[in-house]
Amino acid sequence: MNRIIVVTGGAAGIGRCTVEYFASKGDRIYFIDNNQKATLALTERMHRKGLNVTGYTGDIAEKQVLEDFARRVLDEQPQGIHCLINNACLMHGGILEGCDYEDFLYIQRVGVAAPYMLAKLFKDHFCGLGSIVNISSTRAFQSQPNTESYTAAKGGITALTHALAVSLQGIARVNSIAPGWIDTGAYHDDNNYVPAYTEGDIAQHPSLRVGEPADIVRTIDFLCDERNTFINGENITVDGGMSKLMVYHNDCGWTYRP
Repeated sequence: MNRIIVVTGGAAGIGRCTVEYFASKGDRIYFIDNNQKATLALTERMHRKGLNVTGYTGDIAEKQVLEDFARRVLDEQPQGIHCLINNACLMHGGILEGCDYEDFLYIQRVGVAAPYMLAKLFKDHFCGLGSIVNISSTRAFQSQPNTESYTAAKGGITALTHALAVSLQGIARVNSIAPGWIDTGAYHDDNNYVPAYTEGDIAQHPSLRVGEPADIVRTIDFLCDERNTFINGENITVDGGMSKLMVYHNDCGWTYRP
């Protein structure tokens, strides 16, 4: 492939799977993550395999970090980049506990402001028609209690997606993906991770399984494919059909207990 691909939150979870997948296809990957140990470990592992991956450690909530990261990428790749994958975000509670004013703003900086700023920094540096893929969540459309910070960030990046798609016409296509339950355990530090699901965990998904990071990465790959340029400003939900299952009191063995 030999594309230049930029990934945020690339040291673990869906981001790490993204880095490994595209690097294995021959693409040149630049990723950023705030976990220095995990960033170094992934970069070294990729280098041992002869893959072209550069990891950068920094907090993307900080404007200077974003500017320094983009400058490094463009200094090494003056011809520009092909794809930008805005994956990084984090949970930090909500209105019931754990999330004060500054905490809430921090999550929005990571989950919404950073993707906006990176799109701005790379706007004039896409090779041909670029592709931006933003990782949203089904939580942008439905919620559990005490998830306001993350939910707001995912709602924000979903709306940002169609706004950027209109503004960046002819420059880059912009789409988002809303994952449901994705088990990322195998893409963290625990090499001995073994998934353990209940019968209910599986059966609540019409696809009859819990999602894996590769489910999301294959969708990213689809959206980055230049043959799919007529898909623009769209959000694709990848949740095994779970958000389509309508459940009321006493449905599917579920009883409401307030």
